[in-house]
Amino acid sequence: MIKVASIQLWHNDDDSKEDRITHAEQLIDSVAESDLILLPEIWNIGWWSFDIYRESSETLQGETVSRIAEKAKAVNAYILAGSIVERRGDSLYNTAVLLDPKGQIVTTYRKMHLVGFMGAREVELMNRGEEIVTVKTDLGVLGFAICYDLRFPELFRKMAVNHGVEIFLLVTAWPIVRLDNWRELCHARANENLCFLVSCDSAGINRGKQYLGHSAIVDPWGVSIASTGLYESVVKGEIDTTEIYKIREFIPALNDRFLSV
Repeated sequence: MIKVASIQLWHNDDDSKEDRITHAEQLIDSVAESDLILLPEIWNIGWWSFDIYRESSETLQGETVSRIAEKAKAVNAYILAGSIVERRGDSLYNTAVLLDPKGQIVTTYRKMHLVGFMGAREVELMNRGEEIVTVKTDLGVLGFAICYDLRFPELFRKMAVNHGVEIFLLVTAWPIVRLDNWRELCHARANENLCFLVSCDSAGINRGKQYLGHSAIVDPWGVSIASTGLYESVVKGEIDTTEIYKIREFIPALNDRFLSV
């Protein structure tokens, strides 16, 4: 059994990046018994804080990843350190970073689907990632997605069918007005691919926009086995990846596909 903790951080624009990192460290300490810990999308400054993206950007060796890496070592757990505004030369990426229990970077995923509607400037400021990222670990085969990626089922189907992913890890900054979409799509992505899905959204208000929270652990039946609401909280649950193969034997939907991706 894999013990999972999804840390749904509260965002307040008055807090500094330093405040947010320190608070995340404290919450990581509170779930030190976990095997896998998640943080949200661009939690260290807030996804809607487009005006400070460049000045707050970091390399993978910067303060945010380095400090969370130290925590991974301290609690002996894998940590998906949410995502950061990564600076690579003159380019910016929305980059998720997976750390192992030794504090080493296992892999990175750069968000493929960037948002450019409803006042969002991500597509204007960021470069698009171009690679599906999955990794085999001693926890299982993990696949990565960030926020808007959730609306593109082909990404998840390719991870499941072509890469053997067992657990989707989804870090996000979804707004409260999309709550029904959020629940339905998280459940659908897990169920249609017969995989577990662990989501981690922010809570709170950023540049006048409220995050929806509602982070969850969804099983391959498309049912939330643990979830939360609007406020800061930690979602805890256990995942048994052997259940995936029992369910796939009972409902062989992946084998019965007529069309392929």
